[in-house]
Amino acid sequence: MELSFTFFFNSILLGIGLAMDAFSVSLANGLNEPCMKKGKMMGVAGIFSAFQFAMPMIGWICVSTIAQYFEAFEKCIPWIALLLLGFIGGKMLYEGITDNDSCEDKPSICIGALLVQGIATSIDALSVGFTISDHNWIEALLACLLIGIVTFFICFAGILIGKKAGTKLAGKAGILGGVILIFIGLEIFITSWF
Repeated sequence: MELSFTFFFNSILLGIGLAMDAFSVSLANGLNEPCMKKGKMMGVAGIFSAFQFAMPMIGWICVSTIAQYFEAFEKCIPWIALLLLGFIGGKMLYEGITDNDSCEDKPSICIGALLVQGIATSIDALSVGFTISDHNWIEALLACLLIGIVTFFICFAGILIGKKAGTKLAGKAGILGGVILIFIGLEIFITSWF
């Protein structure tokens, strides 16, 4: 793979799709702490960003070491990417459609809660290691960096919106994230045949 427009476009789309859960949580965090200072807002967005950077990179490392020993496994990667992203995207769609926007049990915004939120909203990003398995380590690092940067800005915006509008957009963000992940899974699967 080379650093083309498609590479950057797909990486940014992955970042948008993966950041939707963190965006929803950022909305809730903004609602819970409407007087949050900009420094803390940057720190909260940074935590989500760091997890969204690290998880795909960990997934890529795992997949690339397995694929080196099992070349037949590489032929399964487009299928695995389609299944994983389809499942995760479908789950996000379902949750976004059936979400009742309940504001009960709001998480407190301490470092422990933020770390738990960071893990919970980025665990699905491990599967992105399958989708970028054809990248060399520099391309994988750059793709993960783009995912992290996109997540940072989306989460920062989520906190701002949450401070002003609450969590009414949380379900729609999940629907958008689900659609994007399903689209990327299909794109990876279809382009693997050409």
